[in-house]
Amino acid sequence: MSEPLHAGAHLRVIPGRPSLSSPLLQVDGVSLEYRTDARVVRATHRVSFNVHGGDRFVLLGPSGCGKSTLLKAVAGFVPPAEGEIRLEGRRVAAPGPDRIVVFQEFDQLPPWQTVKQNVMFPLRRSRGMGAAEAAEVALHFLNKVGLAQFADAYPHTLSGGMKQRVAIARALAMRPKVLLMDEPFAALDALTRRRMQEELLELWHDAAFTLLFVTHSIEEALVVGNRILLLSPHPGRVRAELNSHQFSLASQGSADFQAAAQRIHQMLFDQPAETASARGRAHA
Repeated sequence: MSEPLHAGAHLRVIPGRPSLSSPLLQVDGVSLEYRTDARVVRATHRVSFNVHGGDRFVLLGPSGCGKSTLLKAVAGFVPPAEGEIRLEGRRVAAPGPDRIVVFQEFDQLPPWQTVKQNVMFPLRRSRGMGAAEAAEVALHFLNKVGLAQFADAYPHTLSGGMKQRVAIARALAMRPKVLLMDEPFAALDALTRRRMQEELLELWHDAAFTLLFVTHSIEEALVVGNRILLLSPHPGRVRAELNSHQFSLASQGSADFQAAAQRIHQMLFDQPAETASARGRAHA
């Protein structure tokens, strides 16, 4: 049975219970491993969680807990050593256009293509759109991220934040069932990072997509997510799942926000993994 958090934190950790609707994405007892020259290393151990349509679901944990590897497994790049990942009830076995990844690196855009061509390329290749339709869709989503005026620019002329906005526009233009983001703002300066968080939330309110987001920042998790999965240090195990929909960028600096951040820090680092695993998973 879960223990309630301190009231001032305004977070809930409650036992798992059947949902009224079927999850869009199910990660069921997934262990992930990779090989080094010396041995096989376990990155995550029997991780389970559900993501529902429209969720902003955050994987939060310290460096080395396997959260990025878990995201790559959902994308279909890494096969589970144990357990199963299902999207709409079907096992994930390979990458697909229903799961698009936005990475941390700024140089994920082919430099020989213009901004508009970068957004058009997967639409034509994976969605089979003609040039005119792909151009119309590309400009629509570039306008959404405020970059329509840079449609004919090349990536090397853009700032890091602008490149990430192009990558987000390209991903959303594909209309994936789940948008996967792997610490996409980690390398940005503080002011640009905050602006990118604002823009992401504005896009979510406008388009209502489903988001699976990886971060090691507690504050970013509280701002971006409506649900947060806490992963223990290596190998990543589920510590708890929290409801955090009550927080926003406007909450930062408030006593409730700071109390919640402190409580999450304690849960991540101050309690044994076997105790935390008994806490269950939260549901809205």
